[in-house]
Amino acid sequence: MSKVTKFEDLRCWQLSRILTKRVYVMSTTNALSKDFETRSQFKKAGLSIMNNIAEGFGRFSDKDFIRFLDYSVGSCIEVKSMSYLFLDLDYFSKEEVKSFQLQVEETKASILAFIKYLRSKENKSE
Repeated sequence: MSKVTKFEDLRCWQLSRILTKRVYVMSTTNALSKDFETRSQFKKAGLSIMNNIAEGFGRFSDKDFIRFLDYSVGSCIEVKSMSYLFLDLDYFSKEEVKSFQLQVEETKASILAFIKYLRSKENKSE
């Protein structure tokens, strides 16, 4: 594995960037585009995923970085939760929501794997 020198090198950030783009695209379609409050919250939560990874990368310790990665995981859960509302309100089809939820889970799993790596690295240095 090559050395990570910038947040753009992180797989979890790369996946979150793709997910965030999907959040923004979804926000411009169907009835969600007219549901201003829900759309705004959805976009903020989606953007929070990638931005917290980037912000955490710039912190001075793995402990701080992990805290920001935890925020990203929370935002993944928030956007997934919102997707159930979109299903209930018929904003998107079951297939679209399921596909989106799988993408969220893949992104979340990548972040969690990175947290696990950082924690193991932290434990080895103690």
